[in-house]
Amino acid sequence: MKHDILKNKDSGFFQDLILRIKLIMRLVGDKRVNIFLKILPVGGLIYLVSPIDIIPDIALPVVGYLDDALVVWLCSTLFVALCPDEVVQEHMNALHKVVNATWRDAPDPAGTDEVIEGEPHEIPGDNQ
Repeated sequence: MKHDILKNKDSGFFQDLILRIKLIMRLVGDKRVNIFLKILPVGGLIYLVSPIDIIPDIALPVVGYLDDALVVWLCSTLFVALCPDEVVQEHMNALHKVVNATWRDAPDPAGTDEVIEGEPHEIPGDNQ
């Protein structure tokens, strides 16, 4: 389910990437997410900037950068997948500015709302 909410048919690669980064930042700051899970994205970023590499960037430039990208992608994907569903959904709704409401918010259908009948009339001095 979480993978479906992260994909938007109308958005492009960079919009999805920015959305994912915003989601991860919100989840890292959320107290309902386990502290040990928060090690995943932080660890991925540390690996990215760390001089220690599985495949050195200097020896194999293209492959070396790909392993960095793979580790960051894997850490971020696992982090979002392991976070509680309801917390991820709440943050996605906030990012998409979705307002959740119930029918209790609607007016009473029994007709208890008061309606005042009246006739229209012209106000002197109002020339519109």
